[in-house]
Amino acid sequence: MLTNYKNLFQKTLILILLIQLLFVNVFSQDKISKDKKLFSAPEWTKNVVIYEVNVRQYTPEGTFKAFEKHLPRLKQMGIDVLWFMPIHPIGEQNRKGTLGSYYSIKDYKAINPEFGTEKDFKDLIKKIHELGMYVMLDWVGNHTSWDNVWTKTNPEFFSKNEKGEFYPPVADWSDVIDLNYDNQELRKAMIDAMKYWVKEFDVDGFRCDFAVGVPLDFWIEARKELEKIKPLFMLAEASEPYLHEAFDATYNWQLKDVMNNIPKGKMNAKDLANHILNEIKNYPVDGYRLNFTTNHDENSWSGTEFERLGNAVDAFNVFIFTTKGIPLIYSGQETGLNKRLRFFDKDTIFWNDLKYEEFFSSLIKLKKENKALWNGKYGGDIKLLKNNNDESIISFLRYTENNKVISIFNFSPENKSVNIDCEDIKGTYKNYFTGESINLTEDYTFNLKPWDYIILVKKSR
Repeated sequence: MLTNYKNLFQKTLILILLIQLLFVNVFSQDKISKDKKLFSAPEWTKNVVIYEVNVRQYTPEGTFKAFEKHLPRLKQMGIDVLWFMPIHPIGEQNRKGTLGSYYSIKDYKAINPEFGTEKDFKDLIKKIHELGMYVMLDWVGNHTSWDNVWTKTNPEFFSKNEKGEFYPPVADWSDVIDLNYDNQELRKAMIDAMKYWVKEFDVDGFRCDFAVGVPLDFWIEARKELEKIKPLFMLAEASEPYLHEAFDATYNWQLKDVMNNIPKGKMNAKDLANHILNEIKNYPVDGYRLNFTTNHDENSWSGTEFERLGNAVDAFNVFIFTTKGIPLIYSGQETGLNKRLRFFDKDTIFWNDLKYEEFFSSLIKLKKENKALWNGKYGGDIKLLKNNNDESIISFLRYTENNKVISIFNFSPENKSVNIDCEDIKGTYKNYFTGESINLTEDYTFNLKPWDYIILVKKSR
């Protein structure tokens, strides 16, 4: 009887240990992944700003050649990285709209003839590189068009239902079909296609669409192979921390949600502060986040930044340049783009009034000239500053050994007087936007108008 109890006790103990192990594996995946970053971003990413290029809508012609004329202007603004939405031929079967979705890929090794030729794209990349800028391609790894070349040559690359039919990865994505990454030959073909653009066109990185729809081990395998050619910058269109094991940067969808909810009164600056703390806890120091007030998805499907953010647009654009992460500018933001660009049809951006170009240029200059605002391990830490406990106010410090940047925001429609605890930040600072010199004492009061912001800069040698 004693032996039976002993055996039962041992079995129970083993069961408990197994349950604990399962609990750790399931619920601490993000923490484990945070410590397992396998790749380092190229050194040139240390203070970059990314610009998303919507070739179709950028000019009346919608071509590489027409876009090329804008390069000197973008360089003058201070843009570093040009991310091109997919440049491949677009599927015709089950196409949406008159021109179809960029993300319905017909051939991974070809150029959309509407944009130009291979030579046109090579010439464009060469000019971009000559200007000291970099090129990222949008890569759609999860799905293809219904008439992708592989559906004829390699139908086994695709997922199939019980009837043996192709199907979309998401019901609403009726113009595309799901790829099956259980197939090892698909993985080889996909990596080969990515390598093609690095070898033949000298691209500098990839923005990987719907990255969570592709197994992490594939992205790791692809990154290893690509790095044999040259160091690349890899951005995942997803926010999960575990993706930093393969990627340098992830989408800050969480920040986007907080920003969209503040003007609606559903959230406030306290939620922004909590977001900052959560990022520090859950993401690696050198795992960049991509910060944005708009992009092609937000603009087309959720509304322009002015629709969503209202009078807070300028403040949020300043915020994404001063908090940790890489800022993104979308095509047309320099004009104050206030229309939803059609996604499946032609809808040209007009460039006759660049009323926001100087504003964005000044933000880019702020970031580049202050090491405290650089990206990941190259930049400064972030510290939330105590104020008068007003939940519509957020104030924080970014700092390195020789550089401090203080950001104060009023995310409310009311005038506010804000007292900042300056115990750790005493000294003389320059108001970046007015040039005014400000001497911070122990308890300094700032007066902010509705949706206002103040950026203070201090450098020492």
